[in-house]
Amino acid sequence: MRSLIVLARLLDYPTRELQQAALEMQAIVANEDHLSHPQRAALHGWIGRIGAAELLDLQADYVALFDKGRATSLLLFEHVHGESRDRGQAMVDLLDQYRQAGFELSARELPDFLPVFLEYLSTRDEADIAQQLSDIAHILALLAARLCERESDYALIPTALLAMVGADTAIDEHAEAVKKEARDDTPAALDAVWEEEAVRFNATSDEDCALQSATGRRQAELKRQFQADVPIRIVPSTVNAAPGH
Repeated sequence: MRSLIVLARLLDYPTRELQQAALEMQAIVANEDHLSHPQRAALHGWIGRIGAAELLDLQADYVALFDKGRATSLLLFEHVHGESRDRGQAMVDLLDQYRQAGFELSARELPDFLPVFLEYLSTRDEADIAQQLSDIAHILALLAARLCERESDYALIPTALLAMVGADTAIDEHAEAVKKEARDDTPAALDAVWEEEAVRFNATSDEDCALQSATGRRQAELKRQFQADVPIRIVPSTVNAAPGH
């Protein structure tokens, strides 16, 4: 499923290469028959806007959305385990799963980074993709609800992933709760995080600072020692594709 690679690229930090690949990504999305025509059209339009936008604006928006606070973190296990030891063991298990499938990570990323997970899924068969997307559906639904609340086009990605397994209605279950959540990306909330962190002027002080952003948390985590019968399927679109799609 090449569309999973497209969704993974769209969910990573914007680059000039991403913009240059806009037409190719639009073509792949247009042929994804696991998504409805409206979903494909929405992704197609968003990819076009990415291709035409100022790169610095795209990058600034990405940082504001994903690098401030943890509510919209792209680290899957952060939504489940936070910074506990359980998260470390879960990452060890996921890394083993990758290796058994012959999927090797580069040194710069963590196994629970959503774009990495999607790239891994793109190498699996449909039954495995469906099962593993269903396993994280609750995380995807919460992430989608929070991104929708912030009126971000990035909500299209978890929504599309949920639609592939017929679970996109799960987003509605989180909508009301998300509206009542206190934002964790405001200046006051970020200041509170800084105040809670003890400043250490030693070999690990760089880690304290790095933990304040999603990118930094991924890099800092790499310095740590990991502590260590109803079939689910990809559902076909219920909306017929428009001619030419």
